[in-house]
Amino acid sequence: MNMKPILCTVALLAAGAILSPAHADGHWAKTHPRRDQVNDRLQHQNKRIHEERKEGDLTKSQAAAMHKDDRQIRQEERDMARQNGGHLTKQEQRTLNQQENQVSKDIGH
Repeated sequence: MNMKPILCTVALLAAGAILSPAHADGHWAKTHPRRDQVNDRLQHQNKRIHEERKEGDLTKSQAAAMHKDDRQIRQEERDMARQNGGHLTKQEQRTLNQQENQVSKDIGH
């Protein structure tokens, strides 16, 4: 029995699994509903920070600190999704939203 075609097939299937769009960086993963909700909030908060800074309600250093907090939340979201096949669990979404709530309160002052 010639094993070469079987090994080629196995190698192609393995490569396909690694490069599949359903992997953590695939299109569907980035638009997973829980990730989308968290990232939409981060984007909205970014706009709010810019508006408050422009209006003079936040100092440059306050805005920078809030942007830093949001970047850390976004990185945490990406790390969580990478560990879960491209999506967030309900608990992870809840945790990220709680972190976003704190930044949101800071923006509102």
